[in-house]
Amino acid sequence: MTELMVGAVAYDQRVVPIWEGIREYYRDAAVEMDFVLFSNYEAQVDALLKGRIEIAWNTNLAYVQTHRATGGACEVLAMRDTDLDFRTLLVGRPGELASAEDLRGRTLALGSADSAQAAIMPVHYLSRQAITPGEDVKLLRFDSDVGKHGDTGASERDTLRAVLNGDADAAAVAAASWDVFVRAGEVPPGALAPFWTSPGYAHCNFTTLPSLGRETGQAWAAHLMAMDWDVPEHRRILELEGLRRWVQPQLEGYRDLFEAVDEQGIAARW
Repeated sequence: MTELMVGAVAYDQRVVPIWEGIREYYRDAAVEMDFVLFSNYEAQVDALLKGRIEIAWNTNLAYVQTHRATGGACEVLAMRDTDLDFRTLLVGRPGELASAEDLRGRTLALGSADSAQAAIMPVHYLSRQAITPGEDVKLLRFDSDVGKHGDTGASERDTLRAVLNGDADAAAVAAASWDVFVRAGEVPPGALAPFWTSPGYAHCNFTTLPSLGRETGQAWAAHLMAMDWDVPEHRRILELEGLRRWVQPQLEGYRDLFEAVDEQGIAARW
């Protein structure tokens, strides 16, 4: 019986019950697992590269970091269905902004510098529209949870608060985060509204190294993807982790992030 060590970052109190549930799900599987939690993604990536864990539950940025560190040799085992078409919204006060062009001469609040959804990708996609952040648009940055790649949502809440307080004209937030904030009543009704949506890009994945072995990796991933939304014990875990089903990786969704990392010089800051 093979037991793998899987790494995850402790960004929220629900992380422990998620991974205890997944560990229990793997009990008596062909490939069992345990997990270890990290305080930040850089520590987790380092542990993967040094062989202290076999699999890392990575953000898209942590995946790029691993890909660069291994010369592209790392492998992706699985993703959430919700990771395949992640998007960023720009949110402002209703009636003030209708498109990205309206940002010229205004202030845009961005989340943590290592958050793809709240900083890196909006800067990248605005640049594609010939809008240069920092020049055409003033940037107000909130590095509230650096190291956790925006997972806590703290910096996104800060960007929205800046718009509500009049310190910024627009905020960059993940579409998924916006939905959570609205459902939880954290956004005053009618106070804010999205006016721009980014193209889709990929988010989290399970990253491993070739040393794991293809057969072992495929067996672990196959058991993961067998989780069933219609099974109550499985659904509890899937709901906590924000998905309905685990899916095969679709790596083309990371192309824009690789470009953004190069353009913004992010790799040099790790």
